[in-house]
Amino acid sequence: MNNIKTALLMLALIILFVFIGELIAGKEGMIWAFMMAVMMNGIAYWFSDKIVLFMYGAKEVKEEDLPELHSIIRELAMLMSLPMPKVYIIDTPMPNAFATGRNPKHSAVAVTIGLLNLLDKRELRGVLAHELSHIKNRDTLISLIAATIAGAIFTLARLGQWALLLGGGRRDERGSSNPLGAIGLLLMIIIAPLAAMIIQFAISRSREYEADRSAAVATSDPLSLANALRKIHYEITRRPVGDINPTTAHMFIVNPLRGENILNLFSTHPPINERIRRLEELYYALQKYNIPPIVR
Repeated sequence: MNNIKTALLMLALIILFVFIGELIAGKEGMIWAFMMAVMMNGIAYWFSDKIVLFMYGAKEVKEEDLPELHSIIRELAMLMSLPMPKVYIIDTPMPNAFATGRNPKHSAVAVTIGLLNLLDKRELRGVLAHELSHIKNRDTLISLIAATIAGAIFTLARLGQWALLLGGGRRDERGSSNPLGAIGLLLMIIIAPLAAMIIQFAISRSREYEADRSAAVATSDPLSLANALRKIHYEITRRPVGDINPTTAHMFIVNPLRGENILNLFSTHPPINERIRRLEELYYALQKYNIPPIVR
C-alpha cells in the first residue's frame, strides 16, 4: 500500500510539473528547468553520502571497534539480501540514526552515541533494520526523483516571477499572452511550489511507513522498533538539539528538530503515535500466524 501511495504521489508531482510548466514557461522552459534540477540533484545523489557524513562529523568504525554493532548490521544485511554497508558513529548524545548512499553497493549506516546508550540490543536491531530497509527499498533514489521534479517546479516558479516583471506572462507561438493573466500567474507562482513541497513531504512520510513495515516483517519483531521509536521520540522531545541542518532532518529515523508537527502536511516524518500504532497492529497480525521474532 505504501509503495502504491508513493507511485501515485510521484505521478501527481509529474502532472503538476507538466501542467505548471506549460502554463508558465512552455515546453522550452520546462526542459530547461528540468535539466537544471537534474544537474543539481544529480551532484547531490553522487556525493550526498560523503556530504552528510562530513556535515555531522561521522567517523567510520571497524568491526574490532564495535563488534556487536557490526554483528547486528551484518546479520540484518544477510537477512535482507544486502551487501554489508559501511558503519559510522556520530559523537552526539542525541539518539538517532540514518542511512545514506546512492545504492546498496555504496551505502552507509550512521548511528549516534546517544542511540547506542539508550536502546537495548533488540531495539537497536529494530532501528538498524529500518535503516537497512531504506537502502533495500532504494529510498535515496526515490527521494532524488521527487526532489528533482519539485526542484524543477520551484525553478518554473522563479521563471514565472520574471515573466510577471517583464510583461505579465509567457506568450504562445502566435504572440497571445498567457491566458492566466497576471493575477492567475501570480497565484500559480505561489501555489505550485507549495503543492510540490506538500507532495514531496508526503512521499517522504510514505517511505518512512514502508521502512517501518519492511523492518518489522524482516525481523518478525515490530514491537522492538515501536519501543525504540517511543524512546527516541521522548528523548528528542525532552532534550531537543540545535545543531541539525534542516535539509538533512528527513534522513533520520525520528525528526531531530521537533516533536509532533501540528501541520502534518509540512512534516517529512509521520506522527510517532501513528507509526507505533501500525507496528503494534502488525505485531498482532504476526501473532496470529505464530511467527516468532528473529533474535540472535
